[in-house]
Amino acid sequence: MTLLPSATWRALSEAHHQQVHALIGTYLGERSRGATHPVIDFLFTYYSLKPAQLLRWHPGFGYTLQDAAEYENLRGYRTTAGGVTASAQHLEHRRPTITYIADLMEATATRTPRFGCFGLHEWAMVYRGGTEAVRHSTVPLRLGHAETDAVVESLPLRCTHFDAFRFFTEPARPRNETHLSRDTQIDAEQPGCLHAGMDLYKFSAKLLPLVSTQLVWDAFTLAYAARELDMRASPYDLTAYGYDPVPIETAAGRADYIRQQQQLSQRATTIRTQLLEQCRALLAH
Repeated sequence: MTLLPSATWRALSEAHHQQVHALIGTYLGERSRGATHPVIDFLFTYYSLKPAQLLRWHPGFGYTLQDAAEYENLRGYRTTAGGVTASAQHLEHRRPTITYIADLMEATATRTPRFGCFGLHEWAMVYRGGTEAVRHSTVPLRLGHAETDAVVESLPLRCTHFDAFRFFTEPARPRNETHLSRDTQIDAEQPGCLHAGMDLYKFSAKLLPLVSTQLVWDAFTLAYAARELDMRASPYDLTAYGYDPVPIETAAGRADYIRQQQQLSQRATTIRTQLLEQCRALLAH
């Protein structure tokens, strides 16, 4: 175990707090007053970490925090003579999850990225579903229901991510080029997928406190950027929230989407590699 003196880890913790607040401090303030946000809320409702958990800094497995009484009762930690550390017992308990994540990361990384989906999963979630299918009831559709349906019918659905596909309306599911299921998720994931990149945040967060907060934060910032593109390319009109649309119903919009998707995929590749390396290191213990 590497011992981190109190002054050292507290400085790292404070630096983490500062970077979180620099990105989402305004949002967190508004959230604490009961405000909702159709784009950012997703990162704290669909994904498991709450803001307080995202703000908490962790060094990862193999480090002991000196004078860290506030960590003593946190899940996954144990107290030693030298301080507080992520426990080997917790690592053993999480081994099946670590193995699954490592297998998924490795399988995804081996595939050629695909960039032809144009973010149509959000459109497929409202396709021929009427008002009850609209997932953001306070935000209008940019093109209305009929034109939204027409866009879905004019373009191929090529979704490869089950956790997007499972929210398709019933009329939209047969239009997808592949029927997806949870059982075959590991066979379908590919590194060009926006949501596969976003889920790096989900999987890294699942492994806290065994992995470092820096990895989780890097994955969060990727998910934050991907969620923005996801919703800008969606059928919703978010101009009132400061988001200009990426109009994937046009050739120029689709080209813009692919360009941004490729940039996010490159970022995801780096984080996926780091997550896989940390999983392998944990499994080696």
